[in-house]
Amino acid sequence: MNVAPAKRYLLLNKPAGYLTTRTDPRGRPTVYDLLGPQGHGLFYVGRLDEDTEGLLLFTNDGTLAFRLTHPKHQVAKVYLARIHGVLSDEDLAQLAAGVQLGPSRTTPAQVEVLSTKGGQALIRLRIAEGKKRQVRRMLKAVGHPVINLKRVQMGPLELGQLPLGACRDLTAAELTALREQGLLEGAHDDRDQ
Repeated sequence: MNVAPAKRYLLLNKPAGYLTTRTDPRGRPTVYDLLGPQGHGLFYVGRLDEDTEGLLLFTNDGTLAFRLTHPKHQVAKVYLARIHGVLSDEDLAQLAAGVQLGPSRTTPAQVEVLSTKGGQALIRLRIAEGKKRQVRRMLKAVGHPVINLKRVQMGPLELGQLPLGACRDLTAAELTALREQGLLEGAHDDRDQ
């Protein structure tokens, strides 16, 4: 009789300069280099490009991974972006309506301008999909290329004060929040068995 491995959930604060892949044929650093042995048997949920920092979840729970990333579940992803220029009312309206990227239009984004200084702006952007390099492409399409980008939230999971390059297990409260949103199955924390 085969016993399924216990479900595991790790949250990493990914630094820029690391690829979201298991190995790289050119020898560049990957997120698995940061995880070390504790990353064995885990896969990432929602890729971050090499230049993007922030929240990256690892798990061996395929159901949770699917529910967090499939567009039909509309799980919010929140980013902080420093951009060139200052968003106009027209730019904000375009982002809120969805941006045409190639043959498709993005779903609406919620954008809040947090600060402006020296021809740049810091914004908080919330989307419920995750196309390849979507945030960077959306902002470039409205004329405001990204200087730096950080994912700070995925569904109920928040990056908080986790140091750059560090990882931790999800807390019992985070697992409960995932369950309450219908993203995680089960009535208990598998780590307690």
